[in-house]
Amino acid sequence: MTIRTTSRRSQVNKQHLYCILGIILAIVACRKSDDWVDISPFMGFQKARNFPEPVYNFATNKITEAGFNLGKKLFYEPLLSRNNTISCGSCHISYYAFTHHGHTVSHGIEDKEGIRNALPIMNLAWNESFFWDGGVHNLDLSSVAPIENPVEMDEKLSNIVLKLQKNKEYPGLFKAAFGTEGISSERMLKALSQFMLLLISDQSKYDKVQRGEGGMLFTAEEQAGYLLFKKHCNTCHSEPLFTDQSFRDIGLGLNPAKDYGRYDITLHERDKLKFKVPSLRNLKYTAPYMHDGSYLTLAAVMQQFQSGSIKLNNEETTQILAFLETLNDAQFTLDKRFAE
Repeated sequence: MTIRTTSRRSQVNKQHLYCILGIILAIVACRKSDDWVDISPFMGFQKARNFPEPVYNFATNKITEAGFNLGKKLFYEPLLSRNNTISCGSCHISYYAFTHHGHTVSHGIEDKEGIRNALPIMNLAWNESFFWDGGVHNLDLSSVAPIENPVEMDEKLSNIVLKLQKNKEYPGLFKAAFGTEGISSERMLKALSQFMLLLISDQSKYDKVQRGEGGMLFTAEEQAGYLLFKKHCNTCHSEPLFTDQSFRDIGLGLNPAKDYGRYDITLHERDKLKFKVPSLRNLKYTAPYMHDGSYLTLAAVMQQFQSGSIKLNNEETTQILAFLETLNDAQFTLDKRFAE
């Protein structure tokens, strides 16, 4: 059927349509950025142009929308803890780049304190090891550590499987993700990995400058800080992930918890007081800093390095801090696909 645009009825319909569109645009314009809901089709794992190839073996755990959704539900599921009160999301809060923001060390079951600050969960597909001491080398096994740690979730995988089997929702969710209703610890851990693998932070100003998106450029101060960063910091905090995955002793000394870091895994004297080099992405959201949360501000962190290996004047310090601001990815922290 051909509609004649010159007819009165057509003109009325067009006016009605424009009115509706106007209302929709007005509503959208008034929404706050943190109210947005991602409605794009499920794309699975996507590697940004400025990122290297991931190290995770996707052939062993293909990411699907159903697997991601199951993993997300499990990530926020308190049944994974002994008394059904603590989830992975309790210590990894999405709005703070999946850290336990505001806590020097994480608090687990029955408010028990651990000895380490929760690392952010992001860009895990590129991680060669996990946790401050690098005690786990497979993402699919990394969730076992907090689940069975007595001061974190204090539960056994076998008990979790039984609880999930008795829950009316989970058999159908496991069937959608894996083809049958069978619930096992292996499937549970792989589903958690599918969710965590998509927690990718690659939309910071730094990323957009590197990819040449939208004519984005560093300010003069940020550019000066970038050059200083590459001179003094890039060896350990290598671009674009801002970690070289190594373990280093940066001179903090032995803390009251007597945490020897990497040494507790390898038992090599040379590894005493070495901890994994953390990524510098999203520092705005992840305070406090260091493995034990002993530094509350970035200014304090900079003072620590200035007193040791890096000699900077006040202007240079300000410039590096300005560059570090470009590594913050607000889109990642506000992405509703990842929030509880």
